[in-house]
Amino acid sequence: MNPRESDTLIIGGGIIGLSIAWRLARTGHRVIVLERGSAGGEASRMAAGMLAATAEVGYEEFDLYALCTDAVRRWPSFASELEEDSGISVDFRSQGTMVAARDPDAASALRRAFEFQQEHGFEVSWLTRAEALDREPFLSPRIAAAVYAADDHSVDNRAVTRALVAAIRALGGRVEEETEVTDVLMDTQGGDHRVHTAPGNADWSAGQIVLAAGAWSHDLAGLPEVARPPVRPVKGQILTLRMEAPFRLEHVVRGTRAYLVPRTNGRLVVGATSEEMGFNTELTAGGLWSVLDGAWELVPGILDLPVMETSVGLRPGSRDHQPIVGWSDVPGLFVATGHYRHGVVLSSSTADAAANVLLGGDMPAIMHPFSPTRFRVEA
Repeated sequence: MNPRESDTLIIGGGIIGLSIAWRLARTGHRVIVLERGSAGGEASRMAAGMLAATAEVGYEEFDLYALCTDAVRRWPSFASELEEDSGISVDFRSQGTMVAARDPDAASALRRAFEFQQEHGFEVSWLTRAEALDREPFLSPRIAAAVYAADDHSVDNRAVTRALVAAIRALGGRVEEETEVTDVLMDTQGGDHRVHTAPGNADWSAGQIVLAAGAWSHDLAGLPEVARPPVRPVKGQILTLRMEAPFRLEHVVRGTRAYLVPRTNGRLVVGATSEEMGFNTELTAGGLWSVLDGAWELVPGILDLPVMETSVGLRPGSRDHQPIVGWSDVPGLFVATGHYRHGVVLSSSTADAAANVLLGGDMPAIMHPFSPTRFRVEA
């Protein structure tokens, strides 16, 4: 067999493309992932790893809220199976999330979200200032109130992508890094589709192609215009601190301007900006200040912590900030991109749905609102 032939070729080795490849590889499906840089090296690396349907999604985004909830419920088994296949711990933490209101106005908005969550059966608790400080002593004594979301968890996103690569390879799939797609040639006559890559102008072929190239999905060379998803890069600046005794956070802590995500290894991820700056990846003083100032309002003690890392990622934002998942108008081309701020949490639902469809099954109803066809321009 030609080593560059497969049943499914996935363009993009971020958490979405890798998750789909892993689910396919578990069935014995021949799958190859082509990644222009390092697998998991773009937005997936710069994420914080929050699995937060309750705290992360605006309650006016009901379809996305439902999908994120479905994804969070899949994550315990998703993480367990991935650890089993890869032998790598992904640091799945189920301590829940605390959403803190810094002042009475923020508390009023938080109360409305809390009541919506209660109406829809989510496990949330309203906490007074004293109750919140009892759970997280390093919260600011100035906060007005907080909500505890028991069903919101977190995971080490970098460990997840490492585990996905290891699992895919262990199951017989392939992840080709430093392999940039330079042309896509879709066959409209029922034959295999072809992809050219650099370096070396290599030629790859597959019965179906998955476009999971994140912020680069729209600009991929060779894509038919009708198949280009309306995705753009949204810049995010983020930093990692090192927790040192006596400082400690047990839960993910969120506010209106920042979030703080503790890791078992003592790291504390603090983020993130959301900037319409094209493909600009420069760190800026203003961006980092904004993140730190928002986090300081919630947890003042962070200002004494050592900085371990600062970084920038480019999230794939769609025209309506919702994921784009499903068959395109070009036969054989499946799209899985546009996950914006929710790529890590939605990787579980996206992978399960995409793998089912790519293996000949139906798209789950919960995914229907996110079809690429919603952007179709009728003549």
